[in-house]
Amino acid sequence: MSIKNRLQGTNWASAIDHLDRKGYVALPKILDASQCYHLVKQYGEGALYRKTIDMARYRFGEGQYKYFCYPLPETVSQLREFIYARLAPLANLWMKRLNIPNLYPGKADGFTRFCHQKGQNRPTPLILRYGEGGYNTLHQDLYGDVYFPFQAIVSLSQADQDYKGGELLLTEQRPRAQSKGIVLRPDLGDIVIIATNFRPVKGTRGYYRVNMKHGVSEVLQGQRYALGVIFHDSK
Repeated sequence: MSIKNRLQGTNWASAIDHLDRKGYVALPKILDASQCYHLVKQYGEGALYRKTIDMARYRFGEGQYKYFCYPLPETVSQLREFIYARLAPLANLWMKRLNIPNLYPGKADGFTRFCHQKGQNRPTPLILRYGEGGYNTLHQDLYGDVYFPFQAIVSLSQADQDYKGGELLLTEQRPRAQSKGIVLRPDLGDIVIIATNFRPVKGTRGYYRVNMKHGVSEVLQGQRYALGVIFHDSK
C-alpha cells in the first residue's frame, strides 16, 4: 500500500480532534519497513542534502542531522503535501482563536511560495541520526517570521530492536505553572504530528497560548533515525 493510501485511510476526524485537544497525535504505520530503511540507507548520499549539523557543536545535544535539498525525495514530498492539506484548516482555526492574523493556504505548494516571497527559501525537512548516548535538547523548529503551527516526525527505526531509550519528549508550559512532560515511543513507520511552538487552550476568558517544545531522550543502545517534516522553509 502506498503512503498516500495509508494517509487517506487514516481517521483524520479523530486525529485532528486529538491534535486540537492535546497538541500532538500519533498516526501508526504510515510508512512500511522498506520505505523507512530506504531513507536510512540514503543518509550517506551527500547530493540529497544541503547542510549537515553536528548537534554537539551547537549544544543542541549529541547526534547529527541533515537538511534535504530541493527537490525533496518523493516520500518526503508526499508526506509534506498530503499532511499539510489535512492540517491547514486546524492551523487557521488556531490562529483565529488566538487572534493572530495568519491565514494559511489550503495546499503546501501555496504555503511554500509564500515562504519564498518572505525570503524563507531553503528547505527544512531533515533526517536525524542518534548513536549510543545521543539525545536532542528541548527546542522549537522556527526558522523565520513565517511558520506553520504543526510539524511531523516519522520514526525510521524500531524501538527496542534498533535502539533502546531515545523516547520522543514533549513539554507544554502553561502560564504561571510548571511544565508538563509527555513521553512517546513511536514504532517503525509511525508519524507523530506535534505543535511547532504553541497551541490554544480555552480558559475562563477565552483562549490563551500554551508553549510547547520537543526533544529526544538519551539513546541507551543502538542507532535511532527519524525524519522531520517541517512545512515552513528557512531563511
